[in-house]
Amino acid sequence: MPKNHARKKALADLKEELGIKHACAIALLDHPDPDERETLERYLAEYVDINTYREAVDYLEQERNDLRNQTMCETCGWTYGMICPECAEGCGCAHDCTGWRHGEYTEPDDDDPDRNVYCFDCGAGSSGPYDECTCYEDDGEVQEHEAVPA
Repeated sequence: MPKNHARKKALADLKEELGIKHACAIALLDHPDPDERETLERYLAEYVDINTYREAVDYLEQERNDLRNQTMCETCGWTYGMICPECAEGCGCAHDCTGWRHGEYTEPDDDDPDRNVYCFDCGAGSSGPYDECTCYEDDGEVQEHEAVPA
């Protein structure tokens, strides 16, 4: 297949897949960094408010400049947005705290008995790690109730 024909097909595929104009497809296809191009394609495909190549590039720059996305530890790869407020180091390298933040960003432990357990009555814990069961708060005492696996 000739190079020009392959390029035309790639442009047509991008335009159809992402719903972008021809000029945006050309800019995306000519983007110098393949990893960035993949990210830009994902932005265009997933975010309804990003409709052009320029908007995708601007959002990528915004994400890059956000301090929460800057790497704070080269060893574990945690960013400043992942800081554990209970640890001395604040990153995923050490577990000298209760580990609630570490549980959010590390691989799930299949041997953990509390994994995927939530309150059957109110569903606390089923939608996020911060959910707390409030079923028996009004009783003045904490009662044990059945937890079911998710």
